[in-house]
Amino acid sequence: MITLKNITLRRGAKVILDGASATINPGEKVGLVGRNGAGKSTLFALLNGTLHEDTGELQMPGWRLAEVAQDMPETDDSATDFVIAGDTRLAAAQAEVDAAEASHDGERMAHAYMELHDAGAHDARARAQALILGLGFKTTELDQPVTSFSGGWRMRLQLARALMCPSELLLLDEPTNHLDLDALVWLEAWLQRYAGTMLVISHDREFLDAVTRVTLHIEGAQLKRYGGNYSKFEDMRAEQLALQQASYSRQQEKIAHLQKFIDRFKAKASKAKQAQSRVKALERMEKIGPVLAEADFTFEFREPASLPNPMLTLQGVSCGYRATPPALVEGGVQAGAASMAETVIVRNVSKSVLAGQRIGILGANGQGKSTVVKTIARDLSPLSGEIIEGKGLAIGYFAQQELDVLRPLDTPLEHMIRLVKDTTARGALSGQATREQDLRTFLGSFNFTGDQVKQPVGSMSGGEKARLVLCMLVWQRPNLLLLDEPTNHLDLATREALSVALNEFEGTVMLVSHDRALLRAVCDEFWLVSRGGVGPFDGDLDDYQRYLLDEAKRQREALKAGNTPTLAEPTAAAAPTTAPAAAVRAPRDNNRTRQMRKELEQCESRMGELMREKQTIEEQLNLNPAFEQIQRLSQRAAAVQGELDRIEERWLELGQALETAG
Repeated sequence: MITLKNITLRRGAKVILDGASATINPGEKVGLVGRNGAGKSTLFALLNGTLHEDTGELQMPGWRLAEVAQDMPETDDSATDFVIAGDTRLAAAQAEVDAAEASHDGERMAHAYMELHDAGAHDARARAQALILGLGFKTTELDQPVTSFSGGWRMRLQLARALMCPSELLLLDEPTNHLDLDALVWLEAWLQRYAGTMLVISHDREFLDAVTRVTLHIEGAQLKRYGGNYSKFEDMRAEQLALQQASYSRQQEKIAHLQKFIDRFKAKASKAKQAQSRVKALERMEKIGPVLAEADFTFEFREPASLPNPMLTLQGVSCGYRATPPALVEGGVQAGAASMAETVIVRNVSKSVLAGQRIGILGANGQGKSTVVKTIARDLSPLSGEIIEGKGLAIGYFAQQELDVLRPLDTPLEHMIRLVKDTTARGALSGQATREQDLRTFLGSFNFTGDQVKQPVGSMSGGEKARLVLCMLVWQRPNLLLLDEPTNHLDLATREALSVALNEFEGTVMLVSHDRALLRAVCDEFWLVSRGGVGPFDGDLDDYQRYLLDEAKRQREALKAGNTPTLAEPTAAAAPTTAPAAAVRAPRDNNRTRQMRKELEQCESRMGELMREKQTIEEQLNLNPAFEQIQRLSQRAAAVQGELDRIEERWLELGQALETAG
């Protein structure tokens, strides 16, 4: 197990941990939470050996460690080869094979080849590609060089590389930041099967609830352990804070009573002794701190100047990209519309967006969600068809790359001044105050106070940059909000503030997000971008998650079979991944198919038993049992997980065989 005993850890003059203690048992899935700047990433640096404690004792077992590298990879290796290289055991085995062959030692070569096989060389490529596809890449991108991908996609490859590495301890710091919802759902399923110990930092509450069973809270330079996922942690912490507040109030009443006696009688000789005893009682009293609510951030969208209805109408719109052929560019020829090469992503969209609608836009990665949003936002022109805008339409657009277009050398105040000039030039001002002091005051409402308004944006955190973009968005007083992954850099408190503000917003919201808590809280209808079209999705997010999980499994099976997977059309009643028998066609009534059906049922029954036993073991480990019992439970947990993995593989084989037999 991992044990921290009275750890003190400093970064410069700041004390991150001050006499903190905690225990993490083998196989536990731990969510590490706390305010921004509390020291979560610093604790990871302590656990991976980058930092060392100033005082106290850290006991770490000799576990193999995997974590996501934070540097941007610069290599011409293919995506598949880059991820395979993350398997350190395989790399070591291959190096031993090379050395053995060079030595011409037959016995050494035999042992080396056996170790290479045990390290999984026979299926390493398939395993790596399953990870890459699960995280949202296309089959056509498996052999593309790493340097051909943008920064966000390279970080996905770093995540795949970390998952490829055999490990007993996995550290994940904000692994969901660059993921779409389909990749996020796949990652959750993968982490739920991970047999080792895991610590994860995330601002996605549903992700934490799905993959963790223990919560470690950093507050006031201390560590406090809670048995349960993030939602349970919130409930328990709320109860503790309520009790603390009640105790504090009672103590303040007692202090006031004692102080009143001291003030009244300290000058009287007859009461001096009693007064002095009460002074000592006050000095001895252990002070209970008041419940200081974390500096919650709140904001609101101002009432729109107008609410056109419909906001806009799309008539036969096709969305995509135009590019000038290279030959025309190199030849210096100015290309007209007819010379532009078109890439159509979504075709023939005919829909209306009404005042007050709350639309969540769903779709697997690469299907065109962002392309549709960019077209509505006027960043892209329709390839065909027409977008009719309502009179007075004012669009507020938060793009995925919005943080990248902020000018790093400019300050928040300079960004606001430039926004005023741009808005004035477009004639789009709606009565907003534009004096510098007014802009300073407005920035202050988004927690940019004092010298922060003149701090270069490049030196700010991702969360602060996202807050600045929200500030600029609110100032424009839109009546249609187009939000494409707005929560990527927001902490839990700011995500909650955004959710509240969107629910109170009187205009229309169109939202693309992998934050399911935000989608559930804000959206009351969904559009699905799939197979080159846009249509309504009649199910809920749970139906959509089941569809995504089914698709991920289908793509992995297609890859194993050597086929190129294609995206299937989802339905609201998509079969849950836990009940494949309902999704297969009725097999022919013969002995072989009857036997397979019977075995499939046995697999499902045994998987249910193992899942229940796994849950029981996790609950027992949460009770902090004795060390000997922890060892016993951990060994049993590993055995259960191994059997579960084997049965699941057989279960998939039977499902596929029955479908073929049908």
